[in-house]
Amino acid sequence: MKNERARLLRQMEKLAQCKVNDAVKLAFLESGHLEQMDGLDLTPLTEFKRSDKGGCEVKLVDRVAVLKLLVELSAGQEEQRAAEFFRAWEGKAEEREQEGT
Repeated sequence: MKNERARLLRQMEKLAQCKVNDAVKLAFLESGHLEQMDGLDLTPLTEFKRSDKGGCEVKLVDRVAVLKLLVELSAGQEEQRAAEFFRAWEGKAEEREQEGT
């Protein structure tokens, strides 16, 4: 579970920091050069539409929303770590009291 959470947090960090250059390149790719698509990093791309008139609509991941969620999840993780620390600390204090008795 912790490994899965860490993997998801890394993916969110990647989304928040990724460049959109390749998504823009995709919009300008002509139909004769579609083999170049394999080398593009389209991680931030959420939607792509090309009209019959040649226009393109590109939708990208909302970085602000990803960053907000990342901060919320990280804050929760810090609170959990602090709670675990204090539980361990209290446990050690109780052990010392019992040893002294």
